[in-house]
Amino acid sequence: MKTNFYNAFLISSLVFLSSCNDKKETSAITEKSETKVDSAFVNGSPCDIKLSSIHFTKAINGADTLIKTETGEKIIFKAGEKSDYFSDPDGKLSNTTAPMLLSKVDNTKPFTIVSKVTPEFTEKGLYNAGVLYIYSNDSFYQKFCFEQDERGNHRVVTVRTMGTSDDNNHDIVKEPSVYMKISSDTKTVASYYSLDKKNWQMVRLYKNNYPKEIWVGISTQCPVDKGTQSTFEEISLEEKSVSDFRLGI
Repeated sequence: MKTNFYNAFLISSLVFLSSCNDKKETSAITEKSETKVDSAFVNGSPCDIKLSSIHFTKAINGADTLIKTETGEKIIFKAGEKSDYFSDPDGKLSNTTAPMLLSKVDNTKPFTIVSKVTPEFTEKGLYNAGVLYIYSNDSFYQKFCFEQDERGNHRVVTVRTMGTSDDNNHDIVKEPSVYMKISSDTKTVASYYSLDKKNWQMVRLYKNNYPKEIWVGISTQCPVDKGTQSTFEEISLEEKSVSDFRLGI
């Protein structure tokens, strides 16, 4: 009888210890996956493009040579043939040739970047887009696009890359231009679009696990056709976040 009691006690003790170890391992994995990296790596070149509400100091893929600024702080941003930023899960469509203009951000503080975006959509311009970026490195970024899809529709698209890229098609927009906004309060990142800069529609929200120092900016992409351009107006970068992440205001 004592032997049976001892065996039962031993088995229950082992189960308890195993459960504790599993919890510790799970906790360690969770903690590791949520840890922020302390720095960003930008494989670009210095530039000095200053508007009243944003200062671009880094250019990727020769972006500073592909823009023209006009009165009213309008930027016309060209992209060459088959230029894109995308890390395809099977590698076949991976491409990091799209030009990007970037501004450094202290990610320990809130931020909001906004721009009116007007891409050049053409019959053969599949995936042509004007783009806003959050960028840490070539394996860790988000792009927010006003893009032409496979059926010729013009729609809002978000792509988040963590090693490989996902691809999320959102609303179709009939207007030639759209206001786009990315905002963070240091803990949460959300992306919005608007037709009037007053009423905002949220399309994506997730945890801010980017490094303490990141970059945000603008880009034009032309993954399929021989070249395109996008116009960016009313560009601003502020050290504050939206107050309501659902309404984007």
